[in-house]
Amino acid sequence: MEMTEMSPRRPFLLRAFYDWLLDNQLTPHLVVDVTQPGVSVPMEFARDGQIVLNIAPRAVGSLELGNADVRFNARFGGVPREVFVPIAAVLAIYARENGAGTMFEPEPGLGGEGEFEHLEEQNTEPTMSVIDGDLPDNAEDGDDEPPTPPRGGRPSLRVVK
Repeated sequence: MEMTEMSPRRPFLLRAFYDWLLDNQLTPHLVVDVTQPGVSVPMEFARDGQIVLNIAPRAVGSLELGNADVRFNARFGGVPREVFVPIAAVLAIYARENGAGTMFEPEPGLGGEGEFEHLEEQNTEPTMSVIDGDLPDNAEDGDDEPPTPPRGGRPSLRVVK
């Protein structure tokens, strides 16, 4: 018996978990790898190469959970945006309320060739750099004045009968 190549499971499982979460009155969220090619999301909300997207019907418009991609319209910070996520970039779907859901394992044939290769290609040697996060963007290098401590009165408590 010859084994034929099967279609990827991820799009079907994604739709099934989405429906299951909605049937249980939960809020579905997608975890997306923003480093994958073709991902179009508001990058200003991404952290550590990932973004979490609320895909509840009340949060998005024109949601399409297709076999090749996830598409929808949503507002981010009050600004309407179109979101496009190749199915290979979807890492997980879960409920905001209790974490119920699933993470997806790497699958051949998703169209995102080398979907998880970037994890293996990362340099294993740690690289460090010094970043002064306390300085504002417009800070001058020659400003050596110590910051002034905040002024405030002496704390007091009052007895309430």
